[in-house]
Amino acid sequence: MKNVRIAAVAGMFYPASAKKLSDEIKLMLDLSKPDKKFEYVNGIISPHAGYIYSGRTAAYAFNAVAEKNYKTVIIISPSHREYFPGVSIYHGDAYETPLGTVPVNNEVREKLIADSKLIFSGVLGHRAEHAVEVQIPFLQIIMKDFSIVPIVMGDQNKVCVNELAEKLSNVMDEQTLVVASSDLSHYYKKAEADRLDSVVEKRISNFDYEGLQADLETGKCEACGGGAIVAMMKAADMIKAKNSLVLSRSDSGDVSGDNSQVVGYLSAAVFN
Repeated sequence: MKNVRIAAVAGMFYPASAKKLSDEIKLMLDLSKPDKKFEYVNGIISPHAGYIYSGRTAAYAFNAVAEKNYKTVIIISPSHREYFPGVSIYHGDAYETPLGTVPVNNEVREKLIADSKLIFSGVLGHRAEHAVEVQIPFLQIIMKDFSIVPIVMGDQNKVCVNELAEKLSNVMDEQTLVVASSDLSHYYKKAEADRLDSVVEKRISNFDYEGLQADLETGKCEACGGGAIVAMMKAADMIKAKNSLVLSRSDSGDVSGDNSQVVGYLSAAVFN
């Protein structure tokens, strides 16, 4: 592999030691078992903060897809550090974490960018972005022999969301999982965060991605990866997967004890 994206946030968002990282993820998975057993899951929503804050909430989503036979995982995140128009799919060969390298599925990448003016292959959004990276160690623990398609949305407007959804629907099959990487509201008092985040939870629970899109646009709720969530759910709808279940919701105050400025987290599964 010639072009490997080296871990940018190991030692910050999660442990840099492979053993500590593996042990921490396995513990979070042991503590975060969903009540429902899923025969097949098309997509999950997972938060992307430091594991100490959102790892247990994320673990519910990854437990929902553990021990399933996925060959490709498409990870969609917002861009926190770079603004650019459109949607960027990593052009390189692999992503690396302390647990090893995971190859990029070039075939699926090329299908997603084909004939698109909005979705392209490159390094924009990938250099220092944490929201894709923090999902990968969980995948490395629960899966074997899989590849990824790392996608960063520089622009989450409706046009980009709709095109990405259309493209995703053409490549999603029984061996493909889509991960929408998103946190919820940021830096409100706990009660206000709960009010805003409950709007997102209700829309996801009702499989109402159009309502979620509208609420995000009008400020009735917040989600930094809202476009990723909507694109994943809309693509699932296009392939007749019309069920969703919120698995866990929390906020940073649950861990820190500081409820004056919290960040909200949610995990969910989308399935047939």
